[in-house]
Amino acid sequence: MLLEALGSALLGLVLASLAVHRLSHRLPARSLVLATGVAGALFGAFVTHSALDTGGVLLILLGAAIVCAASLSLLLRPAGRLRRRSATA
Repeated sequence: MLLEALGSALLGLVLASLAVHRLSHRLPARSLVLATGVAGALFGAFVTHSALDTGGVLLILLGAAIVCAASLSLLLRPAGRLRRRSATA
């Protein structure tokens, strides 16, 4: 179980650093993104481990990656060209 936690934390850190590298203009501060990635992956591993009990390390890491990606997607801001202008009458 300790290896699952360490592996999921490392996976969250890698996914968050990839998101910062590719989408830095649409994300908040780097430290917040990295912390969210690690926390999301740890939470995902906990939920997957609780649901599957002894489902296997790969399934638990897959659940950690899914929850990590979902939590990182919540931090994204809209791109500049997609913002709507407020209509003032």
